[in-house]
Amino acid sequence: MSLQATTRPPAQRQARAVRLGPRSVAALALVSAVGVAGFGWPFLAPPTSQLSAHAQDAPWLFAGLLVLLVAVVAAAISESGLGPKAVAMLGVLAATGAALRPIGAGTAGIEPMFFLMVLSGRVLGPGFGFTLGSVTMFASALLTGGVGPWLPFQMLAMGWFAMGAGLLPGPDRLRGRAELAMLAGYGFLAAFAYGTVMNMAGWPFMSALASNAAFDPHAPVAANLARFVAYCLATSLGWDLGRAVVTVVLTLTLGPAVLRALRRATRRAAFETPVTFEESGSEAPHMTRVTYEPGS
Repeated sequence: MSLQATTRPPAQRQARAVRLGPRSVAALALVSAVGVAGFGWPFLAPPTSQLSAHAQDAPWLFAGLLVLLVAVVAAAISESGLGPKAVAMLGVLAATGAALRPIGAGTAGIEPMFFLMVLSGRVLGPGFGFTLGSVTMFASALLTGGVGPWLPFQMLAMGWFAMGAGLLPGPDRLRGRAELAMLAGYGFLAAFAYGTVMNMAGWPFMSALASNAAFDPHAPVAANLARFVAYCLATSLGWDLGRAVVTVVLTLTLGPAVLRALRRATRRAAFETPVTFEESGSEAPHMTRVTYEPGS
């Protein structure tokens, strides 16, 4: 009886539709920093600041800034290599996500587009995920008539949501139940995070006289934090819990098939495969042959 040593073949590196370059990373960092300020300014600005004095105008200011900055990020990512095949896949996935979003309209938490954003960001990477999340939110807003000052915040928050899935560990090696469990856990937590940051965007619009949970520009940070927690518990906890549960259920049930389809499409698209042109032989001197080399 002989024992034969077996070795596992090296894991194949997951291709990315977009490889972020230094300019793209810098643009993402800039828009994220402004986004954090835009979402969290009620807790960052002291009561004596001009932002607190203009609590009803500040969200509009940050919304305008975010529109410009998201456009800058999209342009920077495009320069990093968003080729025709990546644009085509972006269009298909964004249209699918925009079509999925109205399915749960009017029903607490049934938002199936979130699981698609998680799986797409996981397979196609953080750069593509950020672009996909932002474009999907914009397209769905046009489809459902949900255009307003909240839209730039939704685009940024969904971009973060999908980008985070692309930053999860083990993109090349982790597969099977372990990967599904990780994606389901991420989707559960990120669904609550999305709802919380979107509450930050709309909360300052409430008049302090309307409710004890409304933002009070003259109150200290600790008091406003307590008001914000009460606002989240009273208004969005049910929606966030429903969104999280639906994301987990769809990830565990449909996730294996969707992941296989996305990875198969990514391999066939060969995003990272360079194209070379070779001169043919003397029999056909004016013809060239196109070959594809494995990605580096």
